[in-house]
Amino acid sequence: MADSVAVVILNYNGRNYLEKFLPIVIQNSIPHEVIVADNASTDDSIDFLKENYPDLRLVEISKNLGYAGGYNEALKKIKSDFYVLLNSDVETTPHWIDPVISLMKKNEKIVACQPKIKSFHHKDYFEYAGAAGGFIDYLGYPFCRGRIFSNLEQDQGQYDDSIPVFWATGACLFVKSQAFHELGGLDDKFFAHMEEIDFCWRAKNHGYQIYYCGESTVYHVGGGTLKAESPFKTYLNFRNNWLLLFKNLSIEEFKAIKKRRKRLDLLAAIQFMAKGKKANANAILKAHRDFKKMKDDYKSNPSNGLDHPEVFKKSIINQFFVKGKRIFSGLNM
Repeated sequence: MADSVAVVILNYNGRNYLEKFLPIVIQNSIPHEVIVADNASTDDSIDFLKENYPDLRLVEISKNLGYAGGYNEALKKIKSDFYVLLNSDVETTPHWIDPVISLMKKNEKIVACQPKIKSFHHKDYFEYAGAAGGFIDYLGYPFCRGRIFSNLEQDQGQYDDSIPVFWATGACLFVKSQAFHELGGLDDKFFAHMEEIDFCWRAKNHGYQIYYCGESTVYHVGGGTLKAESPFKTYLNFRNNWLLLFKNLSIEEFKAIKKRRKRLDLLAAIQFMAKGKKANANAILKAHRDFKKMKDDYKSNPSNGLDHPEVFKKSIINQFFVKGKRIFSGLNM
């Protein structure tokens, strides 16, 4: 019997994206099931789905639980061997599912995987959220093959391989359902942003592997829920990054980088102030305050969370801004 695959789109006020991309997702996902989980949208998403897709399974969530909580709630109700957590602003391509599932089935230790993520608006280029697989430096700054900070590479076939990575993007995250529930799913307290990195890091700390599959491609719009300049997005990114570190590093590793990370965050706040973005600067300070309140809910990782080959042992900030290394191949991972 073939393994079952459920493509689950978490929607929040994304009616326009559903109208644009859902028909393509359904067409390209046959024979697999496509499900929409609605995170208490206040637009006409649900009416649109019920009128135009009466046979599509719809999971309605009573309030907006964010990306993490929304998927946790929805996936409790979905029985499948594999889940595909797919953003509503993603355009799929023919045969996008099978290469990833085939790769994951070849190695029982692979519990999460992503395809190649390219830009919907600039289709020759990688897209910010995931590109060709995620990595992280020892200070906790995430980056990707094909994307370091805001620098996006053109896809010239340089990442057509399939390799282990540190994290797979939540924009299009393939995950084995058994492992998802075994590891406790996504962390609800993150709400949104970096919850997939936390999940992947926890999985790696438990001996599992995360992969990138270069044989599958999707196109991502990006920024569909929170724009890049949103102070709330700034807040979530900085707060969740501290939670990410505290949870997945040993206490010794966390203490070793704590002061340097504080200085770098202060520098980021000063830069926001210099650009006239006081709300974003204040968001960083609030993120630090809330991290201190929340960290007591967690225990640090008992082993060395940096002891993975996909962790960059240098500072990506120094490599990018000081040494001018703008693409992944120049990092000497």
